[in-house]
Amino acid sequence: MSPLSYAAAELPALADTPYERRDLQRRDIVDHAIRVQQSSNTVCAIEYLKSHDIDPDLIARVLLEPEHRRAELAH
Repeated sequence: MSPLSYAAAELPALADTPYERRDLQRRDIVDHAIRVQQSSNTVCAIEYLKSHDIDPDLIARVLLEPEHRRAELAH
């Protein structure tokens, strides 16, 4: 087995990781909505999140309770 094949065999399958593609997309949508809220207003951010089928509880938490967000955006 080549070193590259061995290294690939040691990696967990993508489906086994907590960061599936759907979660990364949702993270990017939420991050964008936070920026919209900061640059425009909360109503626009809410509508943006609703249009992407983000759960209403998540919308309320990230937009109305910033102290309960994950670490601040790095961008």
